[in-house]
Amino acid sequence: MSTNNLLPNLWNDAHASLLTAPELLQYRSNLLGSDMRVTNYGGGNTSAKLEMDDPLTGEKTTVLWVKGSGGDIGSMGLDGFSTLYMDKLNQLPNLYRGLEFEDEMVAYLPHCTFNLNARAASIDTPLHAYLPYNHVDHLHPDAVIAIAASKNSRQLTQEIFNGDIGWLPWRRPGFQLGMDLHKIATENPHLKGVVLESHGLFTWANDNKECYQLSIDIINKAQTWLDKNSAGKAIFGGERFSTLADEKRQEIASRLMPLIRGKTSEKQRQIGHFNQSDEVLQFVNSQDLNRLGKLGTSCPDHFLRTKIRPFVVAYDPEKDNLDEVIASLDNDLAAYREAYAGYYNRCKRDNSPALRDPNPVIYLIPGVGMLSFAKDKATARIAGEFYVNAINVMRGADSVSEYVGLPEQEAFDIEYWLLEEAKLQRMPKPKSLAGHIALVTGAAGGIGLATAKRLAKEGANIVLMDIDEDALSIAQATLVKKFGKDAASSITMDVTNEDDVVRAVKHCAVAFGGLDIVVSNAGIASSAPLEETSLALWNKNQSILSTGYFLVAREAFTLLKQQDMGGNMVFIASKNGLVASANASAYCVAKAAEIQLARCVALEGAPLGIRSNVVNPDAVLRGSKIWTGKWKEERASAYKLSTDDLEEHYRQRSMLKLNVFPEDIAEAIYFFASDASSKSTGNILNVDAGHAPSFTR
Repeated sequence: MSTNNLLPNLWNDAHASLLTAPELLQYRSNLLGSDMRVTNYGGGNTSAKLEMDDPLTGEKTTVLWVKGSGGDIGSMGLDGFSTLYMDKLNQLPNLYRGLEFEDEMVAYLPHCTFNLNARAASIDTPLHAYLPYNHVDHLHPDAVIAIAASKNSRQLTQEIFNGDIGWLPWRRPGFQLGMDLHKIATENPHLKGVVLESHGLFTWANDNKECYQLSIDIINKAQTWLDKNSAGKAIFGGERFSTLADEKRQEIASRLMPLIRGKTSEKQRQIGHFNQSDEVLQFVNSQDLNRLGKLGTSCPDHFLRTKIRPFVVAYDPEKDNLDEVIASLDNDLAAYREAYAGYYNRCKRDNSPALRDPNPVIYLIPGVGMLSFAKDKATARIAGEFYVNAINVMRGADSVSEYVGLPEQEAFDIEYWLLEEAKLQRMPKPKSLAGHIALVTGAAGGIGLATAKRLAKEGANIVLMDIDEDALSIAQATLVKKFGKDAASSITMDVTNEDDVVRAVKHCAVAFGGLDIVVSNAGIASSAPLEETSLALWNKNQSILSTGYFLVAREAFTLLKQQDMGGNMVFIASKNGLVASANASAYCVAKAAEIQLARCVALEGAPLGIRSNVVNPDAVLRGSKIWTGKWKEERASAYKLSTDDLEEHYRQRSMLKLNVFPEDIAEAIYFFASDASSKSTGNILNVDAGHAPSFTR
């Protein structure tokens, strides 16, 4: 039997020997969380009961270290753990008034805080506190949840683990589940852990390494049993459709994602993610897609991220009926929203929070893959990863038994739990460009990269575009390092190549789901007396600064119109578009054409909520690729200066006697890209430290 599906033991004794007790807990947690087969992002929790010096008395006291609220065991540091006095936690059962009042127990947890730790304790704290073991892992392994979500999960648990692992029926996480775990562990001291029906796995030990190894061994035991007992069986009822070619999948995603985004962003602006993993394609191409999709997910962590059910797109890869799918999208989404509202109305309680956004999160497309949409890219990506976990669970459970989703009322009570609602209400206010997607051409240069950073700082997702592949790669790495891996995507593009531009704008749709902000910044500069201006030089300026800007504007405008969410276009022109300069006719005329194009876009875009404005920089030398070449020498020669004196010349020429930097231009671009300028279109903003001939009139 292949061991490819089994988890490796990653524990390193030499490294572990150098760690303190809290660091060992972090080490164990990070190892377990490094593999999504063990637990999904943000899911599961780990703990250790450690002897610490009480800061008040100096005496030793037992402290529970447990993953705090909102943490992720795969990436958390020591500050991700809550710390609580065990002697105070042990007093809480005396205050417990029963299942009906268990939510009130959460309010007591802050009173148990050790050493003024600011990390809030999670609802899962009692699940660790009252187990009579020093080290506890609570995980959501696909292999074990496949057992837990099977129709006969109790019987399978006994069969697979030979009585070493207990079983508890489904119960929502909280104080009562902590009491249940205490009871089963103390009454059955031979147990090494417990399977929670439809939920996950608990394992425990009195040694850190032993607890880690036990968790890995139990998960591998479940996986080995699943592999053996599912061998030779048709997965998900067998294949119904074949996977389409990659180019075709990309084309379908690029058409669907902006439409879905536009139709589902009424309550909250959405960002999309496209997942084409083997697990997803096997599921969406299967005979059982519709049957299993309707059953919903089981593990609470799954459906909190994905909603209980996905939206199955009625696409037939053999008929290629995409036009029919698009034509029926409004009605199909309305039906989903109606069904979700029905679920809410059937299950709501007197004190339930109001109905949340009823739109789908997960979209399954036969032959193509899975789309996921959420408030930001990370949340959309992670939602997709959670649904992959759910697919793995359904595959395992349905291969050896019958997959069972969580009952509707139980799912609702988790999704609309008052404690979960309180957590949502505590979320920080979104940044001004959260949920926005920005395209930046010339992104590897000074103004382009400064703009990308400025927009990303306000929460926008950035698609970087540039003809210089190496510089573009560096620019993306810079942005990702500063803002995270979900902040930016990039694609090499020549603005003068129509096919390149079409491909690049489609990339925006696939990378993030659509487009909101277009910053046309790609540029060159040239200087030559009129009689020395060759046709090639003239055409080069027109090709990049006029035709190139037209191609980007046309393709982006088309996407914005299809998406039907409005949008902002910002053209980076020049004061030379307003004021002629000697020895620069090709450049000046091309920049003037660019400004006129922006005005035309403003006229056509206004009825659609698409604004178009111009930023005119002047003499932005630092960081600019334009000024590193012949242009700098030519302008210096025109003024009879050395290149070293040129920046000071421009500063002195300005009315304010100030230099203009890329960040200054980026600030103006942000103004036009944001709601701060929501009532401006067809306007020009000069950022030149004052140049009287360039005053607009």
